[in-house]
Amino acid sequence: MFGLEALDLARIQFAFTVSFHILFPAITIGLASYLAVLEGLWLRSGNNTYKDLYHFWSKIFAVNFGMGVVSGLVMAYQFGTNWSRFSDFAGAVTGPLLTYEVLTAFFLEAGFLGVMLFGWNRVGRGLHFFATVMVAIGTLISTFWILASNSWMQTPQGYEILDGRVIPVDWFAVVFNPSFPYRLMHMSIAAFVATAFFVGASAAWHLLRGRDNPAVRKMFSMAMWMALVVAPVQAFVGDMHGLNTLEHQPAKIAAIEGHWENHGDEPTPLILFGWPDMEAEKTRFAVEIPYLGSLILTHSLDRQIPALKSFPPEDRPNSTIVFWSFRVMAGLGMLMIFVGLWSVWLRKRQTLYTCKPFLYLTLWMGPSGLIAILAGWFTTEIGRQPWVVYGLMRTADASSNHSVVQMSITLVMFVVVYFSLFGVGLGYMMRLVRKGPVPHVDHGHDGGPGQKRTPARPLSAADDDNDVRFQDSLSKGN
Repeated sequence: MFGLEALDLARIQFAFTVSFHILFPAITIGLASYLAVLEGLWLRSGNNTYKDLYHFWSKIFAVNFGMGVVSGLVMAYQFGTNWSRFSDFAGAVTGPLLTYEVLTAFFLEAGFLGVMLFGWNRVGRGLHFFATVMVAIGTLISTFWILASNSWMQTPQGYEILDGRVIPVDWFAVVFNPSFPYRLMHMSIAAFVATAFFVGASAAWHLLRGRDNPAVRKMFSMAMWMALVVAPVQAFVGDMHGLNTLEHQPAKIAAIEGHWENHGDEPTPLILFGWPDMEAEKTRFAVEIPYLGSLILTHSLDRQIPALKSFPPEDRPNSTIVFWSFRVMAGLGMLMIFVGLWSVWLRKRQTLYTCKPFLYLTLWMGPSGLIAILAGWFTTEIGRQPWVVYGLMRTADASSNHSVVQMSITLVMFVVVYFSLFGVGLGYMMRLVRKGPVPHVDHGHDGGPGQKRTPARPLSAADDDNDVRFQDSLSKGN
């Protein structure tokens, strides 16, 4: 297929399914915590605006959660189908970590999700708030275990190799490997930032269409406060993560910077833009700032970073891709900080909700957090190459023995099914966003004659006519 080998197709297939999947957990993590904050503020203040926002965003959370679960199941199967040699080699580490995620996080979320979505008129306020908080904690615990597994693949420790297989000997060292704390913080904060801009963009959309009401203003204000506080924190955490990566994966940093060789004792310049050429072993059209690379990457003006030519060609990541994926992530991060600062200036001028240029910018920034997350994952995963477990197992040795035809057929099927199914789901979620928050009316307990029955699945939490038609269409497709 297009001259690609089976290994290339397996990597593309995994990257495609991971990219689709990560969008849903990122929003789920942020929205779960946002819902807990909204309900807590409502209980404390009695302001029904928070309650209206809770009911509005809980519907979107339910749809997003359902799609995240479905897309996540595919990931586990691919380890056994397309990457069986990796599973055989490292399954004693990655298998238990993913099992812990199911036993702790997923069971916690599933156990309280029904109460959170459908228990508003069936349990007391305190218990319902507790359920919402438990779901939010569950999403963070899930992040903990997934990042522990992936971080171990980046910086493995706490193991020994017996008979060609990795055997864990120190689970504390396995979980709390050198890159784990930084990557956990970076991903968790990224989810909050992505959610803030998703919420802010939806509010900006309503404000631009004249739907200026207390609920819309409140969610726009909360989103901008979140952007102001969290985006700079993310930049600080990203800097610490970069220092950690330089220590443990210097080839990745060299590829990110497009830095091919050091000249004497000269400090490393920062290449703002350019085109790393892997064959020519140089970065073409480079726009450099002297000393800045050393200052950012080593926090000094005279220290150098390792250059790509100091690593064998077969051990170098693809600099062309990670050079630009990192700059997409970093560039969007700087723009997010700018949006947060601009919001403060507008807030002081009392024009936060009426400044159309700012509202349009916030609207267009809606997907920026998700794009930055994708770019960040591309950077860290492609930057790990050619290793699937850094320094222990090469990606070429990890894939199953499938033919090009088999991988081509399954890849095409994944593309068609994913765009069809999740395209409908995303479109449906956007329709819910466009409706906007409305005053919520409690209907008392359900289940009596002629009344609504208890919904059976998360998507039923979105309970209008369009929601029913959407659920019926999914049921017919099952």
